[in-house]
Amino acid sequence: QVQLVESGGGLVQAGDSLRLSCAASGGTLSEYRMAWFRQPPGKEREFVAAIIWSGGRTYVRDSVKGRFTISRDNAENTMYLQMNNLKPEDTAIYYCAAGEGIRLLYASDIKKYNYWGQGTQVTVSS
Repeated sequence: QVQLVESGGGLVQAGDSLRLSCAASGGTLSEYRMAWFRQPPGKEREFVAAIIWSGGRTYVRDSVKGRFTISRDNAENTMYLQMNNLKPEDTAIYYCAAGEGIRLLYASDIKKYNYWGQGTQVTVSS
């Protein structure tokens, strides 16, 4: 059973940066694919980025590519999402998720993730 706790959200202005953290515990993370999803106001939850814990391979959605970077710290069992040049359309609740498997093939499929954090709010003002 994997437990996930996000932190780092907040209210920022367009063009600012934020780094989200997801502290993981309770599982063998080398067996997991981990990801960030977000849920904008009034919309469905959508994929943002994923990382294979073992090896560090990543996959990032096109709309944030070049602005967002996903990474992990093995020693701290923590995943990060560095968000630069934030835009108002990035406003959402951001969730971290973990799913069994070490392939990126289904990285953007929400159904492939079994464990979720409680979410952290990111608000970007124009």
